[in-house]
Amino acid sequence: QLQLVESGGGLVQPGGSLRLSCAASRFTLDYYAIAWFRQAPGKEREGVSCISRSGGSTNYADFVKGRFTISRDNAKNTVYLRMNSLKPEDTAVYYCATGVSRYGNTCPESYDYWGQGTQVTVSS
Repeated sequence: QLQLVESGGGLVQPGGSLRLSCAASRFTLDYYAIAWFRQAPGKEREGVSCISRSGGSTNYADFVKGRFTISRDNAKNTVYLRMNSLKPEDTAVYYCATGVSRYGNTCPESYDYWGQGTQVTVSS
């Protein structure tokens, strides 16, 4: 069973930064594109960012463009989400997910495997 484990969440003041990690276990991350999602209380889950298998292609939701950066270190079997200029509306549980991933595509084609999530709270 593939496993993804998120970490790095916490409480941060508006304008602050956090770096989330998504570590894979029991499989090699090289073969998978990875996506980050988030879900705030009372709201639907929304996509935040994706990164291709090689790391050469990324995309971002409009509401995080210019503030968040997704990256990966396949040697460490880990994907990162660097979040700068955080706003209260970024408060949510953040999840990484993956599934079938064609080489060259930025995002997975399916989301069969999910982490447990990590809480990010932006508040003064």
